[in-house]
Amino acid sequence: MHRITVGAAALLFAALGCAQAGDSTAQFGGQVRAQWVGQQASSSGPLAQANTLQSGIVDLPVGVGALEAELRASGHGLSSVVTLQQQRSEGGATQSRAWVNELYAAQGAGAWQFSAGKKIVAWDVGYGFRPNDMIQQEVRRTLLSNTLEGRPLLMAEHFDASTAWSWVWVNPTASSDALGATEPALALRVYQRDGAVDWHGFARVGAHSGASVGAAAAWVASEATELHASLRYLQRGDSSAIDPAAAVLSLNNPWQLVTQSNVKQLLLGGTWTNESQLSLLAEAWWDGTAPSDAQWDAWFARNTQLGAMAAMGVPASAAAGNLAWQTQAFSTSQSLRRSNVFLRLSWQHDAWQPALDMLYHPADQGRILTASLTWQGDRVQVQGGLRSYDGPANSVLMQVPVSAMAYVAGTWTF
Repeated sequence: MHRITVGAAALLFAALGCAQAGDSTAQFGGQVRAQWVGQQASSSGPLAQANTLQSGIVDLPVGVGALEAELRASGHGLSSVVTLQQQRSEGGATQSRAWVNELYAAQGAGAWQFSAGKKIVAWDVGYGFRPNDMIQQEVRRTLLSNTLEGRPLLMAEHFDASTAWSWVWVNPTASSDALGATEPALALRVYQRDGAVDWHGFARVGAHSGASVGAAAAWVASEATELHASLRYLQRGDSSAIDPAAAVLSLNNPWQLVTQSNVKQLLLGGTWTNESQLSLLAEAWWDGTAPSDAQWDAWFARNTQLGAMAAMGVPASAAAGNLAWQTQAFSTSQSLRRSNVFLRLSWQHDAWQPALDMLYHPADQGRILTASLTWQGDRVQVQGGLRSYDGPANSVLMQVPVSAMAYVAGTWTF
């Protein structure tokens, strides 16, 4: 199926390229990017413990270099974005792959717009976290901004001067057992502009996760200040947790899929920008899909028990394997902790944009610090930055596999 969609996109590019000479509405473009992301493996946490007990049982984080070409074509009611990539990890072989970011047909009929295919549909008003991102379910706060990979969908939209309605059937051909962003679902968004305030309402019914509803607002309070908020209630939320019946030293992966009930998510934030384009963004959010404090306490206790077993003569491979399984806790939710605070300071000065940001966990004082610098020319962009994970030794962020990251990227647009 993946090869078929890439091939279909290639045929679309060829067709639009041939038609472009005789049709000014056809457009073709793209970008080429070279990037490198270096990663420093953490000396603490379950992955480091596992590797200490038995070297090589798990792959530690390493630097990765990549060369990407992103191709865009549109015309005759069709749009396509395809990415070609060559990637190589330190000490590894070069890997080549290609994927379709978008491939869809769109047709207007008066105030109506209809779309079908693979399309990026990103909702909500937050920066660091978006509770009501019901279709795309985008991972936020990545080091590099990449074009997202859209979702298969059928979409109808209706617009007037101040209101917009969107109806989406996402993943219509997926199995009802699919989870997360691949789950088949029906979703609705309504947008209303009311002077300086933008109001948003959301609803979603998933084949597995059931119903959820949400609302959001963005208010331009003054020339310098913007305030925004978003909330969502989910009937059920999919996650994973350790099987309560599993032994501390398990022969099989003890992590299993679980369903949370009556889940709540809330975000409050605002942006202040002065005349010199110095901007401060502040957000705080609660994510009920993240593990609770009690779950993290049990997770830490399990790590301690596994380490003690290894010291008492339990085979190193058994203890190391179970410690490696413990890293699955980091992928149960977009947020590691339920309560989060995010601050970002940036300055736009001519072609330069330096920025500093921090994600802070009040529960254990863990924090992620990121410094970045971007230069934007007419067709060329250069980016670079550093990210570090810091906090007390018993904070969750000090247990993740990576302790620091550095990146640099150059992009040429055509």
